[in-house]
Amino acid sequence: MLLLLFHGAGCCGWRAIKPLPDGVSYQGAQLPCTDARFLCDVTGLDENGARKSEQEIFDEVFAMINRAERIVVIDMFLFNAFLCMEPNPYRPLSDELTQTLIARKRAVPELRAVLITDPVNTVYGGMKAAHLESLKAAGVEVVMTRLSRLRDSNTAWSVFWRLLFHPWGNSPRGGWTPNPFGCEPVTVRSWLAILNLKANHRKVAIADDGTELRALITSANPHDGSSAHTNVALAFSGPAAYDLLRTEDAVLAFTDRTLQPLSSTVSSSNNDQQEPPADIFRTRIQILTEEKIADAAVAMIDAAQPGDTLDLVMFYLADRPVVRALKRAARRGVSLRVLLDPNKDAFGRTKNGMPNRQVARELVAVGVPVRWAATHGEQMHAKLLLARYATGMGDVLLGSANFTRRNLRDFNLETNARLTGTLDTPAIKDTADFADRLWTNADNRVFSLDYDAFRDNTHYRTWLYRLQEATGFSGW
Repeated sequence: MLLLLFHGAGCCGWRAIKPLPDGVSYQGAQLPCTDARFLCDVTGLDENGARKSEQEIFDEVFAMINRAERIVVIDMFLFNAFLCMEPNPYRPLSDELTQTLIARKRAVPELRAVLITDPVNTVYGGMKAAHLESLKAAGVEVVMTRLSRLRDSNTAWSVFWRLLFHPWGNSPRGGWTPNPFGCEPVTVRSWLAILNLKANHRKVAIADDGTELRALITSANPHDGSSAHTNVALAFSGPAAYDLLRTEDAVLAFTDRTLQPLSSTVSSSNNDQQEPPADIFRTRIQILTEEKIADAAVAMIDAAQPGDTLDLVMFYLADRPVVRALKRAARRGVSLRVLLDPNKDAFGRTKNGMPNRQVARELVAVGVPVRWAATHGEQMHAKLLLARYATGMGDVLLGSANFTRRNLRDFNLETNARLTGTLDTPAIKDTADFADRLWTNADNRVFSLDYDAFRDNTHYRTWLYRLQEATGFSGW
């Protein structure tokens, strides 16, 4: 029994700190960029109290696919039609993306089309995904990320799962337990796998347009139940697009080494990074994955001084180093605005408000203004940090990563972009307009609510949040 105990403890510790696969937790160079565009999906209430959505992110993704001649790479976390409890209206994004990929592959047979996704879309092997099977039949390379190569975020559970349940695999024929995401029953083994709480959480699209490579990094999923969420994205081309492609090659390499590297499909002549000139007013973009996103976020917050402004628009905020950095900034006299999802809506189900309400209470106590997204079934799913400096420069960090331990500390796969330039750079200006619009409820729309709308002063939830964030046994 002692030997088993020590073995389990050793495995538990090792799985939490084991070396990451090559190319993971990547910080790219700050590369020149001339055509970055900020995109957003926004949902709010109109003057009549009706829910109204404006969407442009996946319209851009579909346009990118329809221009591709050589390569398309899509890496998306949620790519399914699970909708069992989600209220209408919704947009069938999963089918739209599936049909767009199939149609382009048929129109350009020599096109290399690659879809990288997460096992959550088969409920970890507990059911078949019809849209993924359709893509395979059409010649699209479907890559299911090998999550076992990643570190364990919920180590106390994962060590037992690996020893007792993982060897038995799973059955795509379905089971008898309720599906946590949809209506079709799944196996008990699916539920046991869910508790590992790790994912390929990236949301990336890359495609050529016949002459150069274009890319998009977003917080949005091609998931029907998420189609009304508020999300953000950055679209761009140039050296950073090739840099992003190499980060996707890293996932391909540790998941399926039999596949040809993605970067070999595009011309190597355009595939060289170039250092930007010393001119500080040149717009630059940097690709960041996993924990390097956290490093950038804390650096941006710590760089802000009195006279500067920070806006945080976030679905989940829980990571302790980030929270401490925000509190330091507030004490230095930095102007802060924090807009959070109230964590009450989850695909037709009601959540308990953790962790955002507990973190919000902590921030308000040091004078940080906090507002809540006014959600009505959908989620405020954006992950955005914006810095506006008194020098006239701006800094934008956005992408897939929530500001939580799982997302920022080398457990999940995540991708963000950091855009730096003057405040009149179109993409930075549009990002600022987005943040201002949500905060001020512009255009006679209701996007956000006062802090008191979801104030939570319960002490036990605060300690529960801290415990769950520290141990990894959390749903965020």
